Amino acid sequence: MTGRIRNQRFAAKVVEAPEAVDLIEPGANVGMSGFTGAGYPKEVPGALAKRVAEAHARGVPMKFGLWTGASTAPELDGALADVEGIDLRLPYQSDPVTREKINSGRMDYTDIHLSHVAQRVWQGALGKLDVAVVEVSGITEDGRLVPSSSVGNNKTWLEQADRVILEVNSWQSEHLEGMHDIYYGTALPPRRTPIPITSPADRIGTPYLECPADKVIAVVETESPDRNTVFTPPDENSERIAGHVLDLLESEVRSGRLPGELLPLQSGVGNVANAVLAGLGAGPFDGLTAYTEVIQDGMLALIESGKLRMASATAFSLSPAAIDRFNRDAAAYRDRILLRPQEISNHPEVVRRLGCLAMNGIVEADIYGNINSTHLMGSRIQNGIGGSGDFARNAHVSIFVTPSVAKGGAVSAIVPMVSHVDHTEHDVDVIVTEQGLADLRGLSPRKRAERIIANCAHPDFRPALQDYYDRALRSSFGLHTPHLLGEALSWHQRYVETGSMRPAAAN
Repeated sequence: MTGRIRNQRFAAKVVEAPEAVDLIEPGANVGMSGFTGAGYPKEVPGALAKRVAEAHARGVPMKFGLWTGASTAPELDGALADVEGIDLRLPYQSDPVTREKINSGRMDYTDIHLSHVAQRVWQGALGKLDVAVVEVSGITEDGRLVPSSSVGNNKTWLEQADRVILEVNSWQSEHLEGMHDIYYGTALPPRRTPIPITSPADRIGTPYLECPADKVIAVVETESPDRNTVFTPPDENSERIAGHVLDLLESEVRSGRLPGELLPLQSGVGNVANAVLAGLGAGPFDGLTAYTEVIQDGMLALIESGKLRMASATAFSLSPAAIDRFNRDAAAYRDRILLRPQEISNHPEVVRRLGCLAMNGIVEADIYGNINSTHLMGSRIQNGIGGSGDFARNAHVSIFVTPSVAKGGAVSAIVPMVSHVDHTEHDVDVIVTEQGLADLRGLSPRKRAERIIANCAHPDFRPALQDYYDRALRSSFGLHTPHLLGEALSWHQRYVETGSMRPAAAN
């Protein structure tokens, strides 16, 4: 037995990755661990991609259904997509090769709210889960599994799959043991009961994943790092957006609508989100908590500074420097970080009960507050909705942030009508760009349009938006939500045809 495999029955099943993938039947639905580049299997996907490529070279078609927690890494998503090895991908992806295959029609993709995946699998609505491939950081003497740097859907994969392949990764810190909270109390209606979380710090489960040894068909050992996300330093626009968000939070505290320590934070991934978290570190708030999907650099820094006393999530998404700090000092974080299954980290009941402050990025917003967070020009998927819907619909305050322009100023993030709707106006409280902030709570559609155009649109596009709105007020079919249906999506069509949303005279 090796140091990380402390159970003889599991140790007896250790094989090399090529031998393990031979046990996966062509056409199988495979549930793999992984969430935002953390905790995904490192050896089996590459060996499986090689097997697919060899089969295709012989003229034998071979594809698999690939289910994960969220995005993974090039050596998983990218490797299998590159050899045309994925039939259907779900629920979230960010790999450029995978994205290209989806948008060219060579791979099917189903975008699902992250909190919904587990129950869809329990229902059998996605078909049969044949094999689970799950990374763990260790196996205890009594056969329990120590989760690694993400939990995601691993509990569900291990429960629902007919057969299981484990990757035991000794690169993961041994001090992860005890940092997880795996809840086994979920059920389908009518047997569903309340989830007993009233604080991000509440432990309601066990630190370990459970899987009968008889179900495990192979164990693969590895010592390979997670794919590290490189974040660029906050630019001027990100810092201005962060400043507007902080002004909003301070105003909410002064008005008595939020306590001085705020409510649990939820933050999407990215440079703008990290800028907001950095602003919180320099701001007046202490005793903060987080109930979120992902712990990224800014949140780790808040923990280190003492500003953030507790963070609950389902995964890490750290830069190389931050992950080095975490691995070096993982034992010190164990009392201030909990990693849970994503059906718990994103559970609408818990998000609503805790009153999370949700901050998420977008592709575009329209003048009435509808949000597109997934598609370019209405047709091309970018990544997926992820957990933003889980939080936005149930948050105490739902905030969406974006720079006001993209593509060097050729694209406006504020448009007459979004080309794809992920979050309706009913789930959007505040929109923030570097130009300003639009608090939409309690406003009618026309008042929302006036505020979004004035406060959030870039000056280069603001006159055209105002002109559209003014003409809609004169000519719309109705005046509750005025639109010119013949040109509501003309900005997107102009971009498709010319590469810019700007009118021809301005290009």
